[in-house]
Amino acid sequence: MTKVSISFSSNKKTARSAWGRLPLAALKSLQNLTEAHGVSVAAGDVQLLNGQWYVTHGGLLRISERRRCIGIRTALDKRFSDPSVGRWVFKATVYKRPGSKGFVGYGDADPSNVSPLVRGAEMRVAETRAVNRALRKAYGIGLCSVEELGWEPKAYSPSDPQKAASATTNNGYQNGHARLRDRLCLLIRQHQLDANLVKAYAADSCGTPNLRDATREQIERFITNLSDWAAKDRPALLCKLNSYAPRHEVSS
Repeated sequence: MTKVSISFSSNKKTARSAWGRLPLAALKSLQNLTEAHGVSVAAGDVQLLNGQWYVTHGGLLRISERRRCIGIRTALDKRFSDPSVGRWVFKATVYKRPGSKGFVGYGDADPSNVSPLVRGAEMRVAETRAVNRALRKAYGIGLCSVEELGWEPKAYSPSDPQKAASATTNNGYQNGHARLRDRLCLLIRQHQLDANLVKAYAADSCGTPNLRDATREQIERFITNLSDWAAKDRPALLCKLNSYAPRHEVSS
């Protein structure tokens, strides 16, 4: 078995563990990404949102490091930025080798196109988006990056009428809930939380037997509270999550 096939096998196993059974098209796309760029699902290089793969900022940086990128320069574009309304525009230039002219990418952010979870950090988001776009150009990566999303990607519209009908059942789980689930997965990875403990805590907070039975409003409120807690006092949050760990009786 080749090194690439081992990497894809590992990626497939990790992806199925995180997102369940994947469509054939998603698996094929993951195989192509693994072979072309050596991405790692376990390392968080890519994310699956609404059935589509998105590369992450960390993944792009790891790709550039493996390709021996020599530098990245960023600069604020004052012409189009307006701090008074929280609008920021950055220009990023990626240099793949000495003497190269560089690959340029622009990134913008304002309160209308960032997640409420990062509201107030528009300047940093804009710079990250600029770097991501420049890196994607430099290394021929056609995937959009997670950080470039406005955090409300359009729901997948099934072409099969039966699939469309089933998507409206189970309290909208296949559309609105799927987007919330993706946001929760990103939050878990970002703060390195135990997914099983988070799910147990979420179900308890929502007052339901399991998270799947909670309403969209309950889950959205839980995600917001979890994000705030993780950012302000992660040790306290970990202590709370550990209280949901299974108890093992010690026999004498």
